[in-house]
Amino acid sequence: MTFETLLFEKKIGYAIITLNRPDKLNALNNQLFSDLSQAVSLIADDTEIHAAIITGTGSKAFAAGADIAELHEQDDLSGVEFSKIGQRVFDAIEHLGKPVIAAVNGFALGGGCELALSCHIRFAAANAKFGQPEVNLGILPGYGGTQRLSRIVGSAKSAELILSGMIITAENAEKIGLVNSVHELSYLMEFAEKFVQTIVSKAPLAVYAALQSIVASKELSPEEGMNFESRKFGEICGTDDFKEGTKAFLEKRTAVFSGK
Repeated sequence: MTFETLLFEKKIGYAIITLNRPDKLNALNNQLFSDLSQAVSLIADDTEIHAAIITGTGSKAFAAGADIAELHEQDDLSGVEFSKIGQRVFDAIEHLGKPVIAAVNGFALGGGCELALSCHIRFAAANAKFGQPEVNLGILPGYGGTQRLSRIVGSAKSAELILSGMIITAENAEKIGLVNSVHELSYLMEFAEKFVQTIVSKAPLAVYAALQSIVASKELSPEEGMNFESRKFGEICGTDDFKEGTKAFLEKRTAVFSGK
């Protein structure tokens, strides 16, 4: 499938989505949200894809934010739906049920930072910059940034970043837990792909169940989360992959998982 604003590459066991509006620093407009939504659905429905990487074209920007020309046209009524469009797409990424890794290759500002936050793991290039500078435009984060950033870095640090509109380096983003690790730009995608290949070598149903439990921990009480985990644990105990994995361990051989 081809898209107007992004590139989609299917590899063995995973997919790479590359935001592709280099003349706009990969800014998020309605067409990109539409394309991204379709790409996420494609990954969800493809049983041969077990994980995904999202990155941006070029060396300057992952995504520099929302398309300001579109944003400028909003009012108090249309602004609600403008926000909801991004929230729906980013919620679909977070709840995809398959691991999504952000390979942040440059500026991740505003909506671009919110896109990275919706991914389950974030790797950054050394030149990357992160921030929620919406207050500089007289607006606030609208694609889930106030919620996800607080959960990831804590409410105090989230307030510091959002209320000041400050932009931080990849190194500082790693220090506060916003990104998992930082790499030279030339090595970023190689590292991200090696990591994803490690994930797809594992039992896919177990990976999905573990990820669903991790995501559920953000939304459930501790007791509800424990019950959710137990249910998933029981489901996986009934799979062929569980039998194969434990049998292979006992037989001191490498497991061959079938995703069943």
